[in-house]
Amino acid sequence: MKRITIRVAISATLLAVSSAGAGEFDGGYVGVKAGANRSSFSGLTSVNGGALSNVNVDNRSGTTFGFEGGYNWDKGNYLLGVDGFADHNSRESSRGTINGVAGLVDYGSSVYGLNLKLGLPKGNWLPYAKLGYANGRSDGSLNIDGGGTHGGLGVAYKFAPNWSIAGEFTGHTADSNGKKLNNDNFTVGLNYHFSSPAKAVPVAVAEPVAVKAPEPIVVKAPEPVVEKTPEPPAPEPVPQIKESWRIIKEQKPVTIEGANFDFDSAKLRPTANAKLQPVVEFAKKYPEAGLDVHGHTDSTGSHAYNQKLSERRAKSVKAYLVKKGIDAGRIETKGLGETQPVADNKTKAGRTKNRRVEIHYTIIDEKKVRVTE
Repeated sequence: MKRITIRVAISATLLAVSSAGAGEFDGGYVGVKAGANRSSFSGLTSVNGGALSNVNVDNRSGTTFGFEGGYNWDKGNYLLGVDGFADHNSRESSRGTINGVAGLVDYGSSVYGLNLKLGLPKGNWLPYAKLGYANGRSDGSLNIDGGGTHGGLGVAYKFAPNWSIAGEFTGHTADSNGKKLNNDNFTVGLNYHFSSPAKAVPVAVAEPVAVKAPEPIVVKAPEPVVEKTPEPPAPEPVPQIKESWRIIKEQKPVTIEGANFDFDSAKLRPTANAKLQPVVEFAKKYPEAGLDVHGHTDSTGSHAYNQKLSERRAKSVKAYLVKKGIDAGRIETKGLGETQPVADNKTKAGRTKNRRVEIHYTIIDEKKVRVTE
């Protein structure tokens, strides 16, 4: 039966576009934060027994620290998330006379709540807004314990695959029977992101099996017959020319264009669907095919980080092909970092071309040819 050995060579050059995906911040995260706090009270009618006339108490500055955690959902060009938090604002006291009445006001509070988050990601940057509800409780003798609106603005930067820093401003008012505790916080935070590409076990691809050509058939001439009577010797017979069929194999390299990654990103863009579809169709047509997926980066960043990023890009393409029904055992991934550029890394256009994934395959087809021996 006719045997066909197939090994795959696709070169997929990924094209950059202006908009960036939200995949770098997708998934769950936890973090800590610290910074400065400004607190004030309003609607007070007494302080430590002293009568007041519905005055607002001046702002006081202190420190704040807290914890937060949440989950983000990738929606293409924007991000939606939920964020839970708990803040502790340091206790500061102010003693003096307010509207002619002496009293002691204790500043400081604990605030916890839940926000909805809307972000507009751009590469490794994520500007965002928060809005939600929080409960605030004063630490001093004013006994304010109530809920109110909590909101803020911030920006986060992803400096490593699982880590980001964020700076933000938040504001909150706790309302308790007409007495209000106001907090404004300016903080810097460090967040750990649980989401990371799955690690794939490399699978060896079987090398093509060469078909050995049949040994040539040698026809020996018969021995001459010598008559007893003296006669001239018979001439040697002329060897017969024989024809046979031999199978050869022809390599057919195939190149299919793919889709680029954004800077410092391993997430496939939506345009990759159309560009990787020919790979899916080919792999389904030839179920014996093996695929080599090689990830590449530009020269921005350290060699060690670029090596890991190139491995993540190759595994992203493998995950896409597996999702489309291709057996993971047929796909081998490899990261080559910045070592094999196809363009000049000194230009933006060149760096864009170097952020790519290449998929290699070669079709080895059988063909019968007529040979003469």
